Amino acid sequence: MAKEKKAFPLRLDPDIHRALEQWASDEFRSVNGHIEFLLREALGKAGRLKPAPQNRDETDS
Repeated sequence: MAKEKKAFPLRLDPDIHRALEQWASDEFRSVNGHIEFLLREALGKAGRLKPAPQNRDETDS
């Protein structure tokens, strides 16, 4: 079962949003998905978020 996501409004400077749109497009992500990716990456580097558990394929055991 997928985790429920928390929704909240985010106000961004138009120039930042345009840059995020382009970057997200380059990475084949939505702006929302790319922001989440960037936040998760930064939180991991700062040691503020535990790494997501790796899904193991049970056939590889």
